[in-house]
This record gives sequence, C-alpha cells and structure tokens, in this order.
Amino acid sequence: MEADFSGGHLSSDGGSLLLREVDRTHRLCDKLAACFSDLRDRRFVEHELPVMLRQRVLGLALGYEDINDHDKLRLDPLLAAACGREDVLGLERLHPQDKGRPLAGKSTLNRLELGAHATNERTKKIQAHAEKIEALLLSEGVAAIPRKSQVIVLDFDATDDRIHGGQEGRFYHGYYGDYCYLPLYVFCGDIPLWAQLRTSDRDGSDGALEALQKIAPAIRERFGKHVVILVRADSGFCREPFMAWVESQPNVHYVLGLARNARLAQQLAPAFWDSAAQLDEEAVQCARAAGAHEPPVLPGTARTFLEMCYQTLKSWSKERRVIGKAELLEGKANPRYIVTSLSGKEAWTQGHAWFADAASLYEQCYCARGDMENRIKEQQMDLFADRTSTVHMKSNQLRLWLSTFGYLLMRHLRAGALAGTRLAKASAGTLRLHLLKVAAQVTVSVRRVHVRLCSAFPLREVFAQAHHALRQAEA
Repeated sequence: MEADFSGGHLSSDGGSLLLREVDRTHRLCDKLAACFSDLRDRRFVEHELPVMLRQRVLGLALGYEDINDHDKLRLDPLLAAACGREDVLGLERLHPQDKGRPLAGKSTLNRLELGAHATNERTKKIQAHAEKIEALLLSEGVAAIPRKSQVIVLDFDATDDRIHGGQEGRFYHGYYGDYCYLPLYVFCGDIPLWAQLRTSDRDGSDGALEALQKIAPAIRERFGKHVVILVRADSGFCREPFMAWVESQPNVHYVLGLARNARLAQQLAPAFWDSAAQLDEEAVQCARAAGAHEPPVLPGTARTFLEMCYQTLKSWSKERRVIGKAELLEGKANPRYIVTSLSGKEAWTQGHAWFADAASLYEQCYCARGDMENRIKEQQMDLFADRTSTVHMKSNQLRLWLSTFGYLLMRHLRAGALAGTRLAKASAGTLRLHLLKVAAQVTVSVRRVHVRLCSAFPLREVFAQAHHALRQAEA
C-alpha cells in the first residue's frame, strides 16, 4: 500500500457546497462586504472583497482557524467555487507564479484583517467599519428570531479569551488566573445578536446596558412594541443602572442571578429547616426541640424556594423581588438567589410553566440560561472565536465578528436545512465532522464544475435532504 498527495483536484470539504447555498440564500458575506471600504485600484484587483470574506468565514466553518492554512487552501477549486470565484483553477491570474492559485493567500487575508485597525488609506486600502458590522450582526440575528415569538429571551454572558502574546489590551484577570480578553455575548436561543471584544480590566457587566439599548429597539422594530423581552444573566450583571433601565421600559423584564451575602443568608435560613424536613422530619423536630441553630446534617438532597423582598444598603434604588433557593446537598448548604422585575401577575405569564411559582421561575426560567454556555463553547471551540492573536484590538474584534458570522452560517444550516434530521440539534463541531467533511473529486470543464462526493458517505441522504431544502429556500 502506497500513499501520496498526487490525487489532483480532490477535496476533503465537500460539505462546503451546503455552506455555499446557505450564503447564497442569506447573502451574509455580500452584506458583510458592504461594511468595508475597498479603495484598491480596480485594474489590479484579483481577489474581490466578498470572495475573500467568504474564504475566511467558510474556512472557519470548515475548521481552518489559522490564516496560514490558506496558503494550501487557496489551491482547492471546490473552496474557490464555494466562495464565488469564477476562475476556480486560477488559470487567469495575472502573474505566472500565481497560476493555479484561485484564492487569496495568508498575506492578503492578513492585510484584510489588519485593515480594521489602520486609518491610513494610503497603506491599508481595505478598511472595516466597526459600527456597520455590529449593526449587521444585530439585524441578521433579529431577522433569524421566529416571527411569531411572543416572549423573546435574551441571554447575556461574559467569558474569558486567553491572550498568549503582547496583544493590545493585555491585562491579568484574577478570577481566570491569566492574561485574557473578556468578550461580551448576547444570544437569543442559539442566535447570536452581540459579540463585543473587551479588555479584562473592567466589570463583567460593562457595556451590557449599552448593548441592550441597541438590541431592544431592533427587536421592537421587527416585532412591535407589545412583544415581551426577558433578559437573563448571572450575578455579574446584577447592577443598578442595568436593572433600573429595564424597569423603565414597557414589556421588558429581567431575571438575574444575585450574589450571596449575610443579610440574604439570614432571611433564607428558615427555609433550610424546611428542606431538612423533607429528608427527615423527625430528626428536624428533635433538633428544634434541642435548641439547635441550624438543621441537622442529613444524607440526601432537598431544596425549598423562598420569596422575599430585598434591598441593598447602598447600591439599589428600591426594594426588589428576590427568590432564594435553600438547597441541601448531602448535608451541605447550597444557597442561591435570583432577583427579578416580574411580579408573577403579568397577563402574559399566566399559563406559562416558567412563571407558575418561585420554583419554576428559578429552575425552568433562570437555569435554562445555562444553555448559553454551550453556544459560547461552540463559538470558541468550534468556530475559533478565541483566535484573537493579532497585535491590535480592532483587528481582534474583526476576527471575533468573522467567527460569529461563521457560527451564524452554521446556525442557518442547522435550523433551515436540517430540521427533522438526526443533526437538527447538533453542535457546529458535530455538523462539521459528520456533514461537511466529506471527500469530493472535482472536475472542471468549460461548461461546469462537476463535484463527485464519496459514494460511501454515511449521511448521503441527510446531505441530499439539506441541499434540497436550501435550493427550495433560495427559489
């Protein structure tokens, strides 16, 4: 048995055809290209801006995180066709040394990204406009929310993006124990609405209010003023300006985590006796009779929820509804708290399981925000959002956005073409492994590009179904 790389026009990314159809349907990369200024002399342009952006975004979706990968990927005629390049074999390149290389190499793509930082149009001919890209991501995300939604849940969260070098904005974060950025994400279900790269020398909620003040009007513009917006976040976002602004807006509410403190613990203490009674009522009665200050240590798990009114001594402007969870885990107390602007009497909450009582609000509504952690993992692990290794902050922000658009592309594929299939709820990494990584032989003639996919591909029926659904959507 012998093996070498003399197979000719073969590709391991046959699934790029599906991504091509998703991009053709939603025109994501064309819209993204409109957020740049291209000041190049058209006489010498060989790589059009939309093609380069597709090359970068599709490359991330296909698993190529490093720009250096494109020095080999630029030879792939299938990727060239998926990116919209007409000369898929690169036979019409101007310089002899570029013949056979239809796509841009690492240096060209690097200049594209560094153009986000530069302001001198003499040296950087392609410049990114951050405010336009930010607005595009928001508008595309809002457009992807189901039209008949009556309650739109927005999940806010921050995460760490480790820095390995001397990048601009380098700062040591004590909680994460390393030098990192602190990006802010906002998702609606699995739909990204906001991806903001921040330095880590700040409060985790910094910029969240400004983000919400842009997101809420965008949602109102599409869904009207009567749609309910529910904001969920952990205790890092439980800040007076954030809560006060939400409370001032009609049909906007929050459910936020609340950090523990001695005053809250004192109010919740009686509920731990009730939790212990669920495990052994007789032992609890004996402990009370003996004058014990705390419930006895009992094996097992039990929890009780207690509603209370609470106001901080200084930071809060008024008293708010707080729900405490008095949970015992094998004898260990595990108190948790949330604060909410919901009274439970709103008309739209009636009949909704999430808001039936304090336990439901905590367990079904608030705890469901944990799924956002999976979305962030997809962003960083599957779409390489943490590949922020350029020197400049603005260029790293552009990389974060490119990753987010790559995620949005994969999300459209999952939601629009794979509904009802075994991959309908698969992560971006699983989609890539099982659906996009398929061997393909590419034959280029005068009239067509013929792609022959592997006959032994296990998910050929799913692939065909997805492709058919995308073509129907395009039509």
